[in-house]
Amino acid sequence: MCALIEGPGRHRLRRTMAALCFLAAFGLPAAVSAEAKEVQIARGFAIPHLPIMIIEHDKLLEKHALAAGLGEIKVVYSTIGGGSVMNDALLSGALSFGVGGPPPMLTLWDKTRSGLQVKGVCAEATMPLLLNTRNPSLKTVRDLTDKDKIAVGAVKVSIQARLLQMAAAKVFGEAEFARFDPLTVGMNSPDASAALRSGAGEVDTNFSLPPFQYGELKVPGIHTLASSNDIMGGPHTFSMVYTTTKFHDANPRIYRAFLAAIAEAIATINRDKTGVARTYLEMTNSKESVAEIVAILDDPLVQFTMTPTGTMKFADFMYRIGALKNKPNSWQDYFFDEIHSLPGG
Repeated sequence: MCALIEGPGRHRLRRTMAALCFLAAFGLPAAVSAEAKEVQIARGFAIPHLPIMIIEHDKLLEKHALAAGLGEIKVVYSTIGGGSVMNDALLSGALSFGVGGPPPMLTLWDKTRSGLQVKGVCAEATMPLLLNTRNPSLKTVRDLTDKDKIAVGAVKVSIQARLLQMAAAKVFGEAEFARFDPLTVGMNSPDASAALRSGAGEVDTNFSLPPFQYGELKVPGIHTLASSNDIMGGPHTFSMVYTTTKFHDANPRIYRAFLAAIAEAIATINRDKTGVARTYLEMTNSKESVAEIVAILDDPLVQFTMTPTGTMKFADFMYRIGALKNKPNSWQDYFFDEIHSLPGG
């Protein structure tokens, strides 16, 4: 492979080949490989996905990619409302970055350990979800019966579905973790909230999220059965970003540009809540007022942060009930190295 070449220009070729052999000997690439020129990013419908909305609105990924010397890249955004659909899109290669709750990501991490190897990029938001109902007979989750239908993001795999399992295990014992599974119906957040508020149809309970959960509580007769913070025993990451090791390794500068973009988006949210509220309403056509969105952003339980919180509680539970075959030793096992210095959990 490294034999010297004789003939015209042999000295120049010798120097070139010698340099290539030196690089090969130390495992160094002779040139930086080309990175993707198009990035596909998905987000959900609601406030927990504000960081991605700000990245999209302010073209932050394009900005940081340009600063990283990548030139102009195309960023394509899509809105996906369920964890299972999000996961399928990521595995098919239709997405570069997916977003969702810790349970869908943990499911993928567990199933792809010998293949694409999906891991977390960073958290997006820490905030409680509320289990709201219009059924006057329900006072706590203990009162749920087979006559009730509960809307969740995706049956069995979404964060809402796992929280219901954790609630059932907490109230009835871990062997009863699946007690509420037959009551669940997979629906995206806007549709689920509309169904609950209308009073029509079979859905009488919704494991909701901001801002929908607060709008539901303004409707007479709708009340809260439980908060996810109560079920989890404290604050927890609601939404996070994840991708495949294949994309991470093939696109290191795009990956770092994305981290810079989401850090800037979170700083913008924390600095200019009124401006961000206007952006949210513009991008979602939501019916809330700017003041209502700002009030949610001012809630001390609502935090936008890249640091994972409480994710190991999901992982431990899912392993105990057999939803995960592999038990992570820490949150760092299922997040890429770039955020390992954060005080995650």
